Amino acid sequence: MYKNRNSVLAAAALWAAVSALVGGCGNGPSPAAAPPTAARCPAVLAEAKAAVGRAERSDLTWNGPTAGPEAVPDKTVVYVAQTMTNPGVAGVAAGVREAAAAIGWQVRVIDGGGTPAGIQAALSQAVTLKPSGIVIGGFDPRLTAQQVARAEAAGIPLIGWHAVSSPGPSSSPRLFTNITTKVEEVAGISADWVIARSAGDAGVVVFTDDSIPFARHKAELIKRRLADCPGVRVLATENIPIPDASQRTPQQVSSLVSRFGDRWTHSVAINDLYFADAAPALRAAGRPGAGPPFNIGAGDGDPSAFQRISSRRFQAATVPEPLAQQGWQIVDEFNRAFAARPASGYVAPVHVVTAENSAGATSWDPRGYREAYQRIWRGEQRAVSGPMGAR
Repeated sequence: MYKNRNSVLAAAALWAAVSALVGGCGNGPSPAAAPPTAARCPAVLAEAKAAVGRAERSDLTWNGPTAGPEAVPDKTVVYVAQTMTNPGVAGVAAGVREAAAAIGWQVRVIDGGGTPAGIQAALSQAVTLKPSGIVIGGFDPRLTAQQVARAEAAGIPLIGWHAVSSPGPSSSPRLFTNITTKVEEVAGISADWVIARSAGDAGVVVFTDDSIPFARHKAELIKRRLADCPGVRVLATENIPIPDASQRTPQQVSSLVSRFGDRWTHSVAINDLYFADAAPALRAAGRPGAGPPFNIGAGDGDPSAFQRISSRRFQAATVPEPLAQQGWQIVDEFNRAFAARPASGYVAPVHVVTAENSAGATSWDPRGYREAYQRIWRGEQRAVSGPMGAR
């Protein structure tokens, strides 16, 4: 009996030694034998912390265009919105209105209501109005191929916001340019925030809308980056169309709490609005507003998201689009199109907002762009070193 006990102890000691050599990420010690930061992919964790630190900076100056054509007068723009219930779409529309007033143009917004039929009808109406330009506000123009063809035949330039996955001009579908941050950067920094915030040890739920190719691609990129750290596990991917979020999200969140309990520590959503709808269900389940789960929105950054973050109520961070600035950029890009000039090529850098750096703001509104665009439109050019007026 004693001999058998010694054999068991010896085998256990040998197994512990082997585990210490091969466990964890890389050649580090096993999770049971070391603090989490030492056990969860130290190289990936270090990269994530450095990237998040850079993205959280708020002391940035305008790095976009400072030269371009003077204002072309007497233009009209129609903004076709995927749905004005999407805070990002609505925020950009507000920026377009503001910039159009500054340049002296007219703007009309037509709401597609979030359905394919509604969006097609809205774009048909926009083309019939024969405006100077049309904005594709947050939907895939390939779903409206007939209407896009009509606009092209009528010589109406199209500019997209989150219309395709990449920023800049598009030949298929034909867009003068597409305004968006780089989806790879937004997805990457969102995942990095989870890795850094959790020290590489998290159970994550990803919320997305597979009906929007841009959103589906973003969610896949988020999961791909999270997979770089084996200690971060994707527990579930919830596909909830944005127009249905207010109805479906609370029920899904309640189900997730029941299924995963304390294993659910973090969430990433392709749009902040999911957390507005998740909050009542999390509150009902007794989850604290400050988390867990610690929630980050990988896009948009609407005012309610900033309020949740500042008050630490069921959202910890967001990667906001500079919505007003992108609205101004859309107007400037149209002005370049009307003047037969190329698109500016400008892409806004990613930014992460938390309670520590939000300073009570309700949007991410970088400094300097309004003044820069108005100087351009007034013909007050500045010396620049980059291509197409981007320094």
